[in-house]
Amino acid sequence: MSIGTRREARERALSLLYEADAKAVNAPDVIKDLPLEPDPFAADLVIGVCDHQGEIDALIERFAIDWAIDRMPVIDRTVLRMGTYELLHRADVPTGAILSEAVELAKRYSTEESGRFVNGVLGAVAAEVRPTSSPTPSPSPSADA
Repeated sequence: MSIGTRREARERALSLLYEADAKAVNAPDVIKDLPLEPDPFAADLVIGVCDHQGEIDALIERFAIDWAIDRMPVIDRTVLRMGTYELLHRADVPTGAILSEAVELAKRYSTEESGRFVNGVLGAVAAEVRPTSSPTPSPSPSADA
């Protein structure tokens, strides 16, 4: 899969998860209602976040000091969930790529502060769940798997 395709798939997954959150519906139901199936990587992110949400949210809450998951901005929470899912369940994606893409999504669709927040939380999650990988995002946001 090319760099642009994974980036676009992450953006699509973010929009689908955001829609599910806004409508208070199950994310896989949002996918079922689409006229065309999303990219397989996007669908995996959406379904994976939904299937593992308890595990994902517990990790995020451990490392998001003084932030309850339900009090986070929706975009920040969704980006953190996607990144944590990838760190836990997508060993084929390099840690640096996951962090870089998550930070870029947070900065693009939320705020500059959101990028730093996402980087800090996901960096801590990565240090715990992928201790042999460097949790530091790569300098170029295009360094994607």
